Amino acid sequence: MTEENRQIARDSLFLMADLRVDGLDGENRIKVRNLSPGGMMGEGMVRVVRGTAVKVNIRNIGWVPGSIAWVQDNRFGVAFGVEIDPKLARVVVNAAEDATPRFVRNHEALYSPDTAALRKI
Repeated sequence: MTEENRQIARDSLFLMADLRVDGLDGENRIKVRNLSPGGMMGEGMVRVVRGTAVKVNIRNIGWVPGSIAWVQDNRFGVAFGVEIDPKLARVVVNAAEDATPRFVRNHEALYSPDTAALRKI
């Protein structure tokens, strides 16, 4: 990797993505550790070698073609064939109407018994 490539801004994040490796059937679930307009670092139990053509399905972006730029243990770099907007991957797909954290919400209505269904003892 050249020094000039290390100067490109990257978004450090953690999200899951699907990876298709040219010549292999199926998809591999991988972790995306960082993302930039021109590439990403992935992690997963998939065997890839430098130069292999791949496609990555990134949330809110879709399938992005690329090739493996480097491999180290279970981590690897993907150089995209087209530039993407990495900020799109951070957008929440289905935001809940109630922004209150789930553990704080009042669940009494969900768990209170229907008094008509109770029998007297």
